[in-house]
Amino acid sequence: NRRTRLKVAQNLDPWATVRANLKNVRKLERKSADDPEFELGIDKLIFKARKRRRADWRVIMLVDQSGSMADSIVYGAVMGAIFASLPEVDFRLVAFDTSVVDLTEIAADPVEVLFSVQLGGGTDIQKAVGYAAGLVERPRNTLVVVLSDFMEGGPEEHLYTRVKELVDSGVKVLGLAALGMDGTPEYDKKVAQHLVALGMPVAAMTPLKLAEWIAQHIRGGAQ
Repeated sequence: NRRTRLKVAQNLDPWATVRANLKNVRKLERKSADDPEFELGIDKLIFKARKRRRADWRVIMLVDQSGSMADSIVYGAVMGAIFASLPEVDFRLVAFDTSVVDLTEIAADPVEVLFSVQLGGGTDIQKAVGYAAGLVERPRNTLVVVLSDFMEGGPEEHLYTRVKELVDSGVKVLGLAALGMDGTPEYDKKVAQHLVALGMPVAAMTPLKLAEWIAQHIRGGAQ
């Protein structure tokens, strides 16, 4: 029942519109008993969003915004906008360096996301993964995507523990390697290999491949 800016006929709220325009009621001069006695002038239309059914899957994208990630931020912003538009997905977008910022409210607007990201600082991936863990409600219907160069600034063991807890709970976790300007993956291979051993695949993917990977898991066809 929340308000919406999508001004289409099927979203029109007639009763709220009448209430909003009651100040425009004026008495008419009637020439016969069949003529209307009052007229309501409409100068403001009220629309409401239709109720959305519960999404089947929650996708949480963690985007590293440390200084080395400049060339991957655009990737994250674009993919975030795509996922935010899917009705089957409850999408959450989170940016992190040594702190964590939830950008879910603006995820559908990649330009606003890009202006909100503040590149620089260190990298605390485990803190972001811990934040994602707090967003998990149905582990087997949750995907966590970590876009990073995996150059962890703190003790790597803490990151491994966080990821293992997620994987063991049934959450599907994917690591996306940072890409350089020429599209070459740039990431800490030692950390990535350890994460893979814990059950977190790490790969460099085009947006299309990432969409296909997530679609496979949502349909239940991926391992």
